[in-house]
Amino acid sequence: MFNASLNTSSTSDAQHVLAAHGWDEGWEAEFAPYAEQGLLPGRVLRVDRGQCDLVTPIGTLRADTEFVVPRDPLKVVCTGDWAAVDPTGDPRYVRALLPRRTAFARSTSSKRSEGQILAANVDHAIITVSLAVELDLGRVERFLALAWESGAQPLVVLSKADLVPDPVGLSYLVEDVQSAAPGVQVIPVSSTTGEGLDVLGAVVAGGTSVLLGVSGAGKSTLANTLLGEDVMTVQAARDVDGKGRHTTTTRNLLVMPGGGVLIDTPGLRGVGLWDAEAGVGQVFSEIEGLAEECRFHDCAHEAEPGCAVTAAVDDGTLSVRRLESYRKLLRENQRIVAKTDARMRAEMLKDWKRKGAEGRAALEAKRGPRTRHADR
Repeated sequence: MFNASLNTSSTSDAQHVLAAHGWDEGWEAEFAPYAEQGLLPGRVLRVDRGQCDLVTPIGTLRADTEFVVPRDPLKVVCTGDWAAVDPTGDPRYVRALLPRRTAFARSTSSKRSEGQILAANVDHAIITVSLAVELDLGRVERFLALAWESGAQPLVVLSKADLVPDPVGLSYLVEDVQSAAPGVQVIPVSSTTGEGLDVLGAVVAGGTSVLLGVSGAGKSTLANTLLGEDVMTVQAARDVDGKGRHTTTTRNLLVMPGGGVLIDTPGLRGVGLWDAEAGVGQVFSEIEGLAEECRFHDCAHEAEPGCAVTAAVDDGTLSVRRLESYRKLLRENQRIVAKTDARMRAEMLKDWKRKGAEGRAALEAKRGPRTRHADR
């Protein structure tokens, strides 16, 4: 299939290598037109300065990405992509990318409002949260929104569980995260004691998983444990605040000995949303469900009569923190979308003007009618 010059034995070995990296019948069907052109299939292991390393039927190759440089930064070659690459040549070139099944993206910190693709064709998004520092549930919700939006199945791993010796205290921390992650499995793990690693290993044994989290969350240590060897460099977190330095500087795709593929990523200082309205809705599914019971279909869940959301806050079934986090992420997502969508910008401007007029009207009503005094 891949190269007419390959014998039966080498073809079988090549198929095994690709299968270990996630190749299946679906990818084979997608690649068929490129196979007819004599190109090789390859999965991107790493991207660096306009070039990438790929695993192919004839081994690991270095290829130039010059021919697949789009204007859209979300369509650049990324770790996890499946590509069609030249079988020969110096340099070799990536000629095309196969359509992605999933893509994990965030907004960049630049003022140009660009998206950044972090990993492609991922089945599990492992959000790594360190128990060495105070839990930031808002950050967990932010990661989850991006994960759901990507199309991958989120999973929250609470690393360094051995630093919480009290089982009751640990169970409370797990419950806190579960409250912020409806429908998501939460697993406390320890690379020191081995706690939870069997459960995590079983989850990630099938498909491709990406490790996500801030610096010092323990991603590199966890990656080494899952891989069974010290592949990723590990640095100790600072004692003062539990934060670590960026021990991973590139996104690397590696095959796990127990099956499955792992993509390790650098620690993320900022996690900006990128057109993740559906993801936000999934994270706050209980609020979205309550909103359907509001009297008005366009209820803002602030002071409207018959609001089921604020009623849930009043009776204690919905926390104020959850509602504030929901509002914050929705506003942020609207701003991001508005920067690239003229129609959305116009709608937001219209809404701001309407709210401003309503606010002025309410203020005038509170002051009462003005009376004009006669000139003395």
